[in-house]
Amino acid sequence: MAVVPGLPPAYADSTYQAAHEDVFSTPLTENIEVILPPGISQENFSQAIEKAIGVLGENAVFTDNDLKYYVDPYDIPEAGELRNIPSAAVCPSSVEELQALLKVVNEYKIPVWTFSRGKNLGYGGPAPCVPGCIALDLHRMNKVIEVSEKFGYVVVEPGVTFGDLYTYCAEKKLKLWPSVASLGWGSVVDRGMGFIPTAAHHENIAGMEVVLANGDVVRTGQYAMTKSPSAHLTKLSFGPTIDGLFLQSNLGIVTKMGIYLTPQPQSYMACSFDMPEFDDVATIVDVFGEMRRNGTLPSMVYVFHINEWAALFGKRSDWWKGEGPIPAWRTKELQEELGVGNWSVKFGLYGPTAILEAQYAEVLRVVTEKAPTGKLQRSVFSGKDGELLEATSVPQPHGGIRVGVPSMWSIPMVNFYNAREDSIGAHGAYSPIVPLEGKLLLDWVKAAKKVYESQGFDLLCDFFMHERHAVFVCMLCFDKTDAEQRVGVDKIFYGLFKEGSERGFAKYRAHIKHMDYNAELFDFNNHAYRRFIETLKDSLDPNGILSPGKMGIWPQRLRDSRARAV
Repeated sequence: MAVVPGLPPAYADSTYQAAHEDVFSTPLTENIEVILPPGISQENFSQAIEKAIGVLGENAVFTDNDLKYYVDPYDIPEAGELRNIPSAAVCPSSVEELQALLKVVNEYKIPVWTFSRGKNLGYGGPAPCVPGCIALDLHRMNKVIEVSEKFGYVVVEPGVTFGDLYTYCAEKKLKLWPSVASLGWGSVVDRGMGFIPTAAHHENIAGMEVVLANGDVVRTGQYAMTKSPSAHLTKLSFGPTIDGLFLQSNLGIVTKMGIYLTPQPQSYMACSFDMPEFDDVATIVDVFGEMRRNGTLPSMVYVFHINEWAALFGKRSDWWKGEGPIPAWRTKELQEELGVGNWSVKFGLYGPTAILEAQYAEVLRVVTEKAPTGKLQRSVFSGKDGELLEATSVPQPHGGIRVGVPSMWSIPMVNFYNAREDSIGAHGAYSPIVPLEGKLLLDWVKAAKKVYESQGFDLLCDFFMHERHAVFVCMLCFDKTDAEQRVGVDKIFYGLFKEGSERGFAKYRAHIKHMDYNAELFDFNNHAYRRFIETLKDSLDPNGILSPGKMGIWPQRLRDSRARAV
């Protein structure tokens, strides 16, 4: 597909660029309407754009229909709100250009909506929470600044994708595996979650550089020293640790970030465990949760329901042509056809071969005793002649993201409900944090299943098991050309949100249209947490220019005029 004239490619990798073009080529609205920033006149906006062009250049400032790449490609118009369209888009390529731009938008008090790659699709993508914000696209800041093979870390700018980082490590023949998210086109700085030992990306960040709203540059932890050999070796700081203030926030713009990588192992053992009944998810949670906590399974454990696995390999009509949700008897047949359980567990063991064998022996002992109806399987991959294992030597379905090799493997899932040749798949998500307690999680998943089926949809879910909690992802796939499906999936989201909120759950991230709803749940002491963050916001960003409304954090000038979720 041809790139729009005047708009340079967003990706050097042709696979990612083609996927990028495909996603943004089919908006429900052909033309992008002109929306001014809140409270800004056309005259002042035009002056600001001219000044932005002056500091960034004409090829880094976009307006009108070039903004097709800065809307939510999975928007649900039936949600009843004004479309979240930016007034313009800007693409600085350095900290100096970013500082110059911030000077302009501060002068005119024009808010910007910051993102690295804008690929949190299902959560709004690059679209701003407040219509009319300027989209501040950091994808051109895409340098790998530093790498330490010995200590296993890398320092990257926000435009570096998981794909870029993998390619860098491979070309340099570094004995390191980057943890990659499900889709390789996302930014490393946007974190996500992976599957190998450094999979909890937010827990593996050390040392960030942040540009504040006034253009000042701050570094965190040991990185705050002009010269420190420990800049990215520890989270420890002298005084308050401030790194977390810039994760999922609008208090500053992260321009460099140190993150740990996994040392290339001698061996990798790909393991799976399948259980046949729906209620078995409780056993899985209790058994594998205990092994996560006691160190038997030191890395991420990934669990999925069979419907979601089926969505990766075909459309719903390929598996079920009847009316209503897929029935239990058909689910039993699908287990045989797909070779998985009603629930399946996938996990990897990484390191010296002898240690992996000992770990596996303990897993086998535990599941034999506590989950005897389950089926445990393994495949072992080792480097030749005792050398380290080459990730690309591990075949699918065992390799790929499970050995740090990025791909676009889960993209087909969005097409699950496509029924016509001209259907266009999309998705949303409800992703709460849930305690790793089997009875509690089973109660939750039964409630979620009922919500899905109330609208004629099938339960599509997976979850990532940490030591004490799970990030439970309820996928909301739909055909965005089908008005009935759009209405249905919107009702499912709010149904899931209601059920989850009643149980004390909150999402770990949220769609731009749901951020206020999620923020409202953190209500202790009259929302003391929100009031604390708002105090910081008003101090650090008095003009309210950085991503207003992100994660429910509003600047003073928009706080009173914006209705809070109740």
